[in-house]
Amino acid sequence: MKHYSTGSKLDVHVESCGLGDWHQGQLPDERMRKTAQARGIVLTSRAQAFQREFFDKFDWILAADQSVFDELHKWASTPEHKAKIHLMTKFSTYHSGRDIPDPFYHGLPEFEEAMDMIEDACRGLLEHLEKTS
Repeated sequence: MKHYSTGSKLDVHVESCGLGDWHQGQLPDERMRKTAQARGIVLTSRAQAFQREFFDKFDWILAADQSVFDELHKWASTPEHKAKIHLMTKFSTYHSGRDIPDPFYHGLPEFEEAMDMIEDACRGLLEHLEKTS
């Protein structure tokens, strides 16, 4: 769980989740932490499983790939909940509409690629929020 000040009028609360609980309580993969650290980002949050109550708690629910997007849509119980779910790269400048690949079974280059895509999507989302707030 993180609370970010974006340097603008936005104040953003971010939580990251998985669909399952198999990594619950663990730190992010060491390779992702190193990749992020090299970019000035410190990842200290512990893994948590997505909870259905998050549909009411959060304004935006971002899926890293289409399979997660589809699963979240199955879990959403109302049209309002479904409307909160977006493919994360919807907001990307360079990777729009693409799945963010899971680098877990690969090497550092794949972690770099995933981080590039995540940062691009986050910049785009912040720009969208600034325009619409």
